Amino acid sequence: MAVHPVRLRRCTQAGTQWPSVSTTHPATRSTTVPPSLRSSPVKRTEGADPMPMQPWFREAKLGIFVHYGIYAVDGVEESWSFYRGDVSHERYMAQLERFTAAAYDPEAWADLFSRAGADYAVLTTRHHDGVALWDTAYGGLNTVQHTPARRDLVSGYAKALRSRGLKVGFYYSLSNWNHPDYASVAHPDPDPAIAVEDTLTNPYVVPADGEQNPDAWQRYRHYLHGQVTELAREFRPDLFWFDGEWERSEEQWGVDEIADRILAENAHTVFNGRLLGRGDYATPEQGIPVSAPDGPWELALTVNDSWGFRHSDQHFKSVTKLVRYFGEVIGMGGNLLLNVGPREDGSLPAEAITRLEGLGSWITKHDVAVHGTDAGLPPGHHYGPSTVSADRLTLYLFCLDVPREVISLRGLMNRIERVTVVGSGTELGHRTDPGLGAVPGQTWIDAPADADIDEHVTVLAVELDSPLALYSGRGRN
Repeated sequence: MAVHPVRLRRCTQAGTQWPSVSTTHPATRSTTVPPSLRSSPVKRTEGADPMPMQPWFREAKLGIFVHYGIYAVDGVEESWSFYRGDVSHERYMAQLERFTAAAYDPEAWADLFSRAGADYAVLTTRHHDGVALWDTAYGGLNTVQHTPARRDLVSGYAKALRSRGLKVGFYYSLSNWNHPDYASVAHPDPDPAIAVEDTLTNPYVVPADGEQNPDAWQRYRHYLHGQVTELAREFRPDLFWFDGEWERSEEQWGVDEIADRILAENAHTVFNGRLLGRGDYATPEQGIPVSAPDGPWELALTVNDSWGFRHSDQHFKSVTKLVRYFGEVIGMGGNLLLNVGPREDGSLPAEAITRLEGLGSWITKHDVAVHGTDAGLPPGHHYGPSTVSADRLTLYLFCLDVPREVISLRGLMNRIERVTVVGSGTELGHRTDPGLGAVPGQTWIDAPADADIDEHVTVLAVELDSPLALYSGRGRN
């Protein structure tokens, strides 16, 4: 099916088209990359009674991130490739003409996510390139009207997830580098901790002539708030995962109005921390923090090296590596949001499917150490991650490498009732060296036999006589 070249049109209200603007945009080359490990401040409305974090989020442990869009056609980086000038804007937008979604099967996606052990998923409903995956009434670019796919890719996804009991998450970029009214104002005071270096100079972000246009910005805000409200009203997602927040201030985005519009549709919606000032949880990316963020958090991690589908990226993490990431994240009290990038037709690479299924098999075998648990021991008590049951009577030790002879446990004030290997139930011997005064002796647990060693990560269940109590002092001086 032929698709006519897209021309952007100015948005004034729902259903109104944007006046014609050429798709060729003054591109700029920059060596700057987007922030990779950042966590915007998290707080709800000041002065108001804070809504408690939805309990499902802390209990979920695993979510699946899906970066799907026209960038998968040529396998270029999502949005950033034209922003930085890696490819021309014209070439990037020409991918609209070849985006088919011919093998898009949200039911298969949802089945896979369930097998992976996920409790929620997050789909890129619109990235910084401005291409919406649903038939939006607010402005030009979307997969229904401007690609051969001719279909809404959001509603089927939401329906399929809900039919399997999974929570529905939407990624949505506050920025839109293709909207004619977007580069009309500049951030009054960008935060260097999260802002891209050229936030105040890139013509996709700020006026090229330096002349700010508040009226144009109000038109963009109308478009932005309209799309967000549309998503909230039509699909009632459980979670909004915002991005692009560094390019404007809270006041410029109208963050409070965005949040209030969403909560008016579904008062239980969860926001990530990039909805500045109204977020519920922190969202570091691609690297586990050395110290856990305050409050609920989630690590967004790619299954290979890329967010969207890249033909050249075959650097898929092994199942063992993903299990280790997962164990370390939940051991620090966070969730893992594991990203996959479908091909332009909607199919997932076999390598990604294998990794998700492998992780899911491990989670199923070790479910007792995953769900219904909290963050485990602080650093220094055990050489590896750990979790603890909700009643704090069972400690789960994750052995990232094959134990040799014994596993050590320091500072444990409790008496151990029993130690078993999760998955096999084999009981292990244990003993504790004499302590001195208030300082407990070191506990030694016999290493499991080869038959009880998990191929990825072995987990031991340490049953205690009373709720977990630890000594964290410096010993006798």
